[in-house]
Amino acid sequence: MSAEPPVLTEPVRLNQIGEKRSFSLKPDAETRRAIARWLGILELPAFEAEVQLVPAHTGWRLSGKLSGQAVQACGLTLEPVEETVRESFDLNLVEAPEGEETSEVEITLDENAPDLVTDGRIDVSRHVLEHLSLALDPFPRKPGAVFEPPEETAEISPFAVLKDRVKSRDDDAG
Repeated sequence: MSAEPPVLTEPVRLNQIGEKRSFSLKPDAETRRAIARWLGILELPAFEAEVQLVPAHTGWRLSGKLSGQAVQACGLTLEPVEETVRESFDLNLVEAPEGEETSEVEITLDENAPDLVTDGRIDVSRHVLEHLSLALDPFPRKPGAVFEPPEETAEISPFAVLKDRVKSRDDDAG
């Protein structure tokens, strides 16, 4: 994946949220191709998402549903494998504390830890595409594809050549 995901919608300023903001994202073919390149998959023939952003007790809540069709390369045969994606997500967002500008990133293992909002904007596109990437099968396999390990022989090992050299040195010394 490249560093920045494609833009599906402009980031929302915190002062523009109000009681609730809804987004209906249905990217065109060119944008879906850009998303597929960003995800490192072959194709994204269909993709859409319905997202809601609402104020919460300590920040904001971003929730939504996404669906689509993805085509990835089989991990064994490299042939195209189609996959249907349907995913719901719900996450909390909080504003990053002011004055704590640092290049260090704090990582927490708590799944319910809120994401930080920086620069007073929420990038809905980034969150939607992040959840799409998590919904994809990380090891796609074409039905019927089976991994068959190669037959093991003594010559496969890169150390087999070294073994012969070590023996000849021992014979010369003795």
